[in-house]
Order: sequence, then structure tokens, then C-alpha cells
Amino acid sequence: MSDLDKAIAQLRACRPIPEPQVRELCHRARELLIEEGNVVTVAAPVTICGDIHGQFHDLMELFRVGGDVPDTNYLFMGDFVDRGFYSLESFLLLLCLKVRYPDRMTLIRGNHESRQITTVYGFYDECLRKYGSANVWRYCCDVFDYLALGAIVLGASNTLSPGLVPVEEDTEIEVCDQNGAVISRFSRQRLRQLEAQAQAHAQAQAQAQAQAQAQAQAHAQAQ
Repeated sequence: MSDLDKAIAQLRACRPIPEPQVRELCHRARELLIEEGNVVTVAAPVTICGDIHGQFHDLMELFRVGGDVPDTNYLFMGDFVDRGFYSLESFLLLLCLKVRYPDRMTLIRGNHESRQITTVYGFYDECLRKYGSANVWRYCCDVFDYLALGAIVLGASNTLSPGLVPVEEDTEIEVCDQNGAVISRFSRQRLRQLEAQAQAHAQAQAQAQAQAQAQAQAHAQAQ
């Protein structure tokens, strides 16, 4: 087992890796990311994931449901850190997977991948708490500078529901068919709206199921 595979196994157990290993990982990641440019092209099929925000166990659930790397091709939309308790473990695991499987893991930058934001919303403090210095925070911020800003997904089915936004608006992802024609164009705001709608729909279904079960139990008790 390579040092990188050992680091992946340790991070999957939600245990931080040593600071020298973080430094080496971030150096390797920068060397890889600098070749990708500001907009990356991703081939379909690909599983697109939204904000992680340090929710390590949610990240593990994503891999459980969507399939593990490298079996599944992933595009993560940024906002890996801040707010949650495990920003370090989440981001470093994704970074390890990016270095280990560069063609199966795409990471783009969110608004929280910045020095200013991370000093306010928790990532800086988490690094200090877990490593005793700001060195790891600096290594990660150096990686943030090299993350792509957007992605184009090629080869998607032309039966995908349209989600076009005006060209003049800031675009986070463009989904294209095999001929390169844009099928859907999403801004980050639109993606968040779709995620919120999906969550609301799932909550409504869960509530309806709970009500149906309660009614069935009440009916059974009445008999």
C-alpha cells in the first residue's frame, strides 16, 4: 500500500494525517491542478455534488450511495470547508482522491475556498485546533488558488431537462451533448435552488409517509 493509499484509509476513518504529509499532498495537488486551467471539461456520465461544508459523514454517504472512486466519476462544486466540524478531513480526503485518481475526481472552487472567508467561518480555527498552528491552513489555501472556477460536462443525454440561464449570467456548469451543443447551463444559485427543491420534496414525502403510518396504526388500534 502506497503512502497515498494509507492517507486515504486514515482520512476515511476521519483521522487527520500528519502535517508533513499534508504539505506533500498539497504540493502534489497544486502541480496537478495547475495543468487543468480555470474551466475544466468533464466527460459524462458524472455524479455532480454540491456543498460539503465539512460534513464528513454526509460525504461518506455520498460515496456509499453514488459509488466509490474510481468506480464513479465525480464533480464536486466547491465549498468543501467551513461550518462543519470535519472540514480538514473532508477536503484532504477529496484532495487525496484527486491526486490518486485525477481523471475520476474533479474539484472546482466555491466562495468558501478563500483566505478571507475561512478565517471567519471556521476552517482557520479548525486547523489551529487540530494541528496547533496555521501551517496546514496555509497549505490548503495555496491549493484553493489553483482550483478551477467552472466545468463543462460533455456527452450528456439530449433528453436532459432544460435548465438554461442567460449567457450573460455567471455560469458554474455547462452540460453539452456529444456534438458540443449546450443542453443545460446552470449558475450556482440555480443549482442551490434545485437542491433546495429536491430536499423539500424528500421532506414532504417523508412527512406523508409518517402520517400514513400513524393513520394506519390508529385505525388498527381502533379495531
